[in-house]
Amino acid sequence: MKNIFVDSDIILYLLLERKPFFTPSAELFNLIEEKKVHASVSALHFSNLFYIIRKVKGSESAKTVLRKLKILVKILPVDEKVIELALESDFSDFEDAIQYYACLYNNIDVIITRNKDDFRRGKLPVMTAEEFLAVLKLKH
Repeated sequence: MKNIFVDSDIILYLLLERKPFFTPSAELFNLIEEKKVHASVSALHFSNLFYIIRKVKGSESAKTVLRKLKILVKILPVDEKVIELALESDFSDFEDAIQYYACLYNNIDVIITRNKDDFRRGKLPVMTAEEFLAVLKLKH
């Protein structure tokens, strides 16, 4: 089973039904629900997602969808080691550096995001949801 990290942009496409990326995000989360892939997110996701979803759907709706998300994904810790590595990294975006090092130290196989350039300084594979789904289809 693949261990994937799902970046918050992919989750927002799903939860807010943002076109044109809603469909591949929904397909990805169907695989997660069916336990065909193991998905993780960073602890940072929850505060960021709450902030955005609250603006669109209100606080209670935001909490409801985040409770459902929490059931589907593993939450990667952001600890002192991750912060130290992020501070010392050459990532231009500090939050992306935190996400990357959380992935690196939790055996993530691939990062799924629309913003692949955000992780270009890392060594982990980075794909869009569409690319990841295409790779899975080729294997089956």
